[in-house]
Amino acid sequence: METGTIFKFHNDLDTDQIIASQYLLLPNLDEMKGHAFESLDPDFSKKVKPGDFVVGGENFGCGSSREQAPGVLKALGVQAVVAKSFARIFYRNSINIGLPVIVCKDLPDEVNTGDKMVLHMSEGTVEANGKTYSCTKLPEYMQNILNQGGLIASLNKEEK
Repeated sequence: METGTIFKFHNDLDTDQIIASQYLLLPNLDEMKGHAFESLDPDFSKKVKPGDFVVGGENFGCGSSREQAPGVLKALGVQAVVAKSFARIFYRNSINIGLPVIVCKDLPDEVNTGDKMVLHMSEGTVEANGKTYSCTKLPEYMQNILNQGGLIASLNKEEK
């Protein structure tokens, strides 16, 4: 994996803070993605680059079950979301669309927005600020789902 820049957010980050409900009326993720994290960082969508990371605290992605929340992050090219813990529905929606979500208990307290990070998903580690952190290593079947672009893409490939 490549080195990316960290964009750090707080505990209990709600899906409405990722993409506010009024933008769900837009016709597609491409039009929605420019409004990601707008209430917390109005310039987030201009600053984030493909391969960057979103880092959060406890209960990342709580709130409504909108699949557009992980969808806009993937559309912006976010490489992965790393947090202390995830709301179950956000976690599931992320895997479904092929956005890696990694539980890493210690990293969020020791990094800041702008720090650089490297994710080694297959090893279950993250490197940042000269330190290596242990993270939850995804089971092989989940990594395969992510590698194929998400659950639907994976199931479609199995049918052929």
